[in-house]
Amino acid sequence: EAPTDDTIDIYVAGAKDFSFTANTFTAHSGSNVNFAGTALVTGVLTTTAATVFNGGFASNAASTITTADNTDTLTLISTDADANAGPNLRLYRNSSSPLNDDVTGVISFDARNDNSQDFISAEIKSISSDDADGSEDGTLGFSVMNAGTLQNVLFLSGPEVIINETSNDIDFRVESNANTHMLFVDGGNNRISMGDESPSNCGAI
Repeated sequence: EAPTDDTIDIYVAGAKDFSFTANTFTAHSGSNVNFAGTALVTGVLTTTAATVFNGGFASNAASTITTADNTDTLTLISTDADANAGPNLRLYRNSSSPLNDDVTGVISFDARNDNSQDFISAEIKSISSDDADGSEDGTLGFSVMNAGTLQNVLFLSGPEVIINETSNDIDFRVESNANTHMLFVDGGNNRISMGDESPSNCGAI
């Protein structure tokens, strides 16, 4: 005959350690659950405290970390006391059929505008421009939002460094201790000035 009570309690050394109630498994205070094999969770796994993975973890799908304040959302810590690099963040595009100009990683800084729409305020993009063995080339681009359009402002590659490769009206300015325009490239008027000289007095380049 099936029991009428929908709760099953498990006692160890006179204390209730575990309970099964209405399809819910509860480990009471001081009790631990150890899985020697694989724990398969087909629903949602919710924890009310920090979760510790002593053996690391692997996620096979997109994952999201959300906080409701301005604390560090993700912290990478290395406690090694040696001269090697650490902590390390690796962006790895493990393609079985790589091609030239594959995008190998993007760091996107997104926000919301005053119309409740998402936009990219800045972006760092890495590209594998040549994947031939022994002659690999990589490029790195830095873009920022300007007047509603994401514009590339700095482009790094093996043979050169390019500022404003997409030919936008972007100025380049270097300050000294007492001069805000010690070196100034006027992108809109195609002029260069140095020191105290006004760009308007310089010839077009």
